[in-house]
Amino acid sequence: SQLQTMGLSLDWSREIATCHPGYYKHEQSFFIDLLKNNLAYKKESFVNWDPVDQTVLANEQVIDGRGWRSGAIVEQKLLSQWFLKTSAYSEELLGFLDKLNYWPEKVKIMQSNWIGKSEGAEINFRIKDSNININTLKVFTTRPDTIFGASFCAISLDHPIAKQIIAINSDAKKFELECSGINPDKEKKGFKTDLHVVHPFSEKKLLPIFIANFVLMDYGSGAIFGCPAHDQRDLDFAKKYNLEITPVILPHNSAIDDFAIKNNAYLGEGSLINSSFLNGKGINQAKEMVIQKLLKHGLGGLKINYRLRDWGLSRQRYWGCPIPILYREDGKIIPVSKKDLPVELPKIDQISGSGNALQKLDKWRETTCPETGMKATRETDTFDTFFESSWYFLRYCNPRHSEPFDKKDIDYWLPVDQYIGGIEHAILHLLYSRFFVKALRDIAHINIDEPFEGLFTQGMVTHRTFKNKKGEWLGPDEIINKDYNYFDLENNVVDTGKIEKMSKSKKNVIDPTSIINLYGADTARWFMLSDSPPDRDLEWTENGITGSYKFINKIWNLTNEVLNDSYNFSKSSNDNLL
Repeated sequence: SQLQTMGLSLDWSREIATCHPGYYKHEQSFFIDLLKNNLAYKKESFVNWDPVDQTVLANEQVIDGRGWRSGAIVEQKLLSQWFLKTSAYSEELLGFLDKLNYWPEKVKIMQSNWIGKSEGAEINFRIKDSNININTLKVFTTRPDTIFGASFCAISLDHPIAKQIIAINSDAKKFELECSGINPDKEKKGFKTDLHVVHPFSEKKLLPIFIANFVLMDYGSGAIFGCPAHDQRDLDFAKKYNLEITPVILPHNSAIDDFAIKNNAYLGEGSLINSSFLNGKGINQAKEMVIQKLLKHGLGGLKINYRLRDWGLSRQRYWGCPIPILYREDGKIIPVSKKDLPVELPKIDQISGSGNALQKLDKWRETTCPETGMKATRETDTFDTFFESSWYFLRYCNPRHSEPFDKKDIDYWLPVDQYIGGIEHAILHLLYSRFFVKALRDIAHINIDEPFEGLFTQGMVTHRTFKNKKGEWLGPDEIINKDYNYFDLENNVVDTGKIEKMSKSKKNVIDPTSIINLYGADTARWFMLSDSPPDRDLEWTENGITGSYKFINKIWNLTNEVLNDSYNFSKSSNDNLL
């Protein structure tokens, strides 16, 4: 009704609700198809856990270490989760960006950086006198040219080697517990193991293996070699643990005797020194020579890596689409039969307590396998709500069709000619939608490669945020403004936060109905369209809306005067003629 009151021209015959079973039964069907085509899977992994929302977040939903909705510091938690293989489309998602000629360059750059293609080398380091059942440490590096500057190797806490050491070494276990409460961006910590690897090009050179809190298991192989002279993070780590620092890149027009690494790593161009067969070579040539030598001796070779990880779908919320999976008593995990879709959410009068509400509903959770009659339990996690928004534009083509969509309608209407959306979704909705379309294409549902031909990223309507002394968000209707000093309704001083995009989670939303009732729809539209260019943010202020209201009244009064004068003039002329 608010949209209608605003006078927006919308085709209401195509209205859909993504929370309706008639909509989400189709995405449950998609999930089953993705599962059968090996594009969906379940695994145990460390995930981003929001302690306030009590749910898992995808990597894209963690912003500067905090949950995108709650703003809480995100923790790492080991859970069994469902994933979609977005990483299988890394190269295509990256390559097709060049074909999106009507997308803002900024969005394409953001997606390119998030996909994060990096070319380098994979090096197989032999572990010396290993007391574990792993004899080789695989390391991915984008700087194979610096291999002779290596003074240590570091592995993730989640690396299989680290897991074996932690299982038998109490000090390593203690280190793991210490790291659970430390942000690796703020403090780099390492645990020196008893293991060493042999340098690939120098049998006599041994590099110690550290377990380090800053090495990520889900990038490369979860292991690095450290070259302190030419990487600032490695330099800080080496100085902290008294490790060797050997420069191997000499800046152009510099003398070896005058060049030394002190507090800052050298990251620029130059020629190789202290590097055996690489001495005197440029960086790019040295990279190629190292890769060729690794290949020749069976020690590794060229490797391409992507930063993009698989999409973790599982959420521990009631308000989501149920994942259509059954866990049978014989241990088998099977999809719900398509004839039994949709799996609907149970009706709950009130959600009590925190955590996964569906897990507590035994009557809904416990069921039987329709094929065998065995006891079974339903999956209690729900889909990430970005799953719903990843295909809704397909449904608009024929929202009442019994199937998810009609291919003829898809071929006629899509891709979307002009899509309008906020840039904050550059690596969220916009990337997920691109993946979803490609995946649906590959499982023979549609025939398009990209969802949106053109993209316009409009500015956001913003408003100042407020919190009370308990740290709870307050809405504008709960605030008293006294000469730009802000108080709550009980006259307590409130904390004034940043001006941010209006969102329900931060309660900095202005109810359009109250604005329309007070000032009229014309005023609201005029203020939003005139106060700021469409690609820039608009800060909603009381002064701004009242200013627009006064301006429209001036136009109204002026128009009335002109019309009255015109009427009087016309009447006078007619009298004279008579």
